[in-house]
Amino acid sequence: MEDFSPREEADRNSDKELERVLRPKSFEDFTGQRAVLENLQIFTQAAKLREESLDHVLLHGPPGLGKTTLAYIIANEMGVSIKTTSGPVLDKPGD
Repeated sequence: MEDFSPREEADRNSDKELERVLRPKSFEDFTGQRAVLENLQIFTQAAKLREESLDHVLLHGPPGLGKTTLAYIIANEMGVSIKTTSGPVLDKPGD
């Protein structure tokens, strides 16, 4: 019989650490989505050459396409920190 009891906090933290270590850190490390990657590389390179921030990027699609990973890669390429969210947690304007 499987154990469906809540996992310990340490287990959740180790899962997050494993995810952080395994997640690609650069465009070169990312597999798939070639057309999207090419556009994102152009956007980030142009922003860096202009010495400006990359304006807004909205990634959408079904789960498992790499949207969150691409967001972290963009932040890493631009040398900035990132805060992520998802649509369902937004309730009202200003969230």
